[in-house]
Order: sequence, then structure tokens, then C-alpha cells
Amino acid sequence: MTTPRSRFGVLTPSSNTALEPLTSAMVAQVSGVTAHFSRFGVTEIALSQRALGQFDDTHVLAAAKLLADARVDVIGWSGTSAGWLGFDHDVTLCQRIKAETGIQATTSMLALNEIMTDHGVREFGLVTPYTDDVQQRILANYHAEGFTIVAEDHLSISENFAFAEVSAETLTAQVRRVAEQGAPLIVVACTNLNSAQLVAQWEAELGVPILDTTATVVWKMLRMTGHATTPITGWGRLMEGALSHG
Repeated sequence: MTTPRSRFGVLTPSSNTALEPLTSAMVAQVSGVTAHFSRFGVTEIALSQRALGQFDDTHVLAAAKLLADARVDVIGWSGTSAGWLGFDHDVTLCQRIKAETGIQATTSMLALNEIMTDHGVREFGLVTPYTDDVQQRILANYHAEGFTIVAEDHLSISENFAFAEVSAETLTAQVRRVAEQGAPLIVVACTNLNSAQLVAQWEAELGVPILDTTATVVWKMLRMTGHATTPITGWGRLMEGALSHG
């Protein structure tokens, strides 16, 4: 029997160096699945008009159309901008991608929120590298959706390239601090952190589920292309199909 081939198109911030190798490593465990990337300009994460303008749909759609040339089966925006722009921004983006390319689409944040809703999660801890004002905007947007963020930790960095330079030691310290404050589940939000490969060891140490936004969009793309039953080992409970929430 021939294994069906699925091509994942992944929208990538231009200064990002983490999500491509991490995404490729995850899908490498699924026979017939490959990941293909298209970039658009993102260099700073901030609330200035210039920084917010980086995520204008015009730029993202241009990158999506390039992925359509590769005849991908699904397009995923591997980014967390809806955290501060508002989740409706991603809903509209996916609709526009489908309208422009004919290809179904999803995003890291929509997948994250779907996972938490499906598992009855209303309280969680949040780890990011972002600045104070961006972090506060994310907290406010989740509060408006009925979630409670019981603990948070951020690094006050705005340069997108610099996120990938954050060490495993720093990330681990952030996750531990949030876990110590009683978070029943922890979200690591930023697709330019080298964090997805650390999730399994964090879960083993801390005993709580951890959702990384580089992984959530992969999780959703697998389900959108008929690969929901394929466990991906070494990337934490979500990817192994063993996510549970106490």
C-alpha cells in the first residue's frame, strides 16, 4: 500500500531561525509528510504601528501564494501574532488564504486555543520572550476569551532574531518559575524559541502538560491531512497523543 503524501506549507517570519528545523524534525517521523516554508518580513515584535504592520494580511497572503505554487495540502501560519493582535485576526487570515489559494489553513494560536478548549483548560501559565506591553496585550486577549493566566514569565526582548538565541537554561528557568506558581498547564508562546524539543523533559520534570506553539500548528496540520493517529515521539504529550489535563 502506498503511503499518501502530504505537503505542509508553513508561513515563517523572515528573521526566524528556529521553527524550520524544529518543524522538519517533527514531521520527519510521519511517513510521506514534508514541510515547505515561505517567509515574509518580520524583524521586531512590538506594538508600534511599524511592527504591527509587518503582519498585514497583504504580506502574509503573498507568502501563502508562493506556497500554493508547491501544491501544498495545508498552509499553517507558524506564528503567535494573534496573541496581541486578537484571535479574530487569525480566523480572518485563514479565510483569506483559503479564498486566495483554495488551500485550507490554520495557525499556531488557533490550534493552541482549540487544544485547550477540547481539553477543558481554562487556566494556564504563559512563557514568552516578549516585552511587557506585548505580554500584557496577550494576557488581556485571553482574559477576554474567558481564560485565566495564573502565572506568566517573559524576557522583555523585542528583536525577533534574538528569540532563537535564548538558551535552554533560560527557557527552563522560565518554565520552572511558572510551574512553581501552580500553573496546571504551561504554554510556551513564540515560534522562534528553541523550545519545542525541550517539552518532553520539562513535562517529565514538572508533571504538567506543556504546549509549545511551534508544535501546535504541526499538530493541527497533521489532523487536517489525515495523520491524526500518528504519534510523534520525543516532543511531549501533545505530539504523542497522550495529552491530559488534571
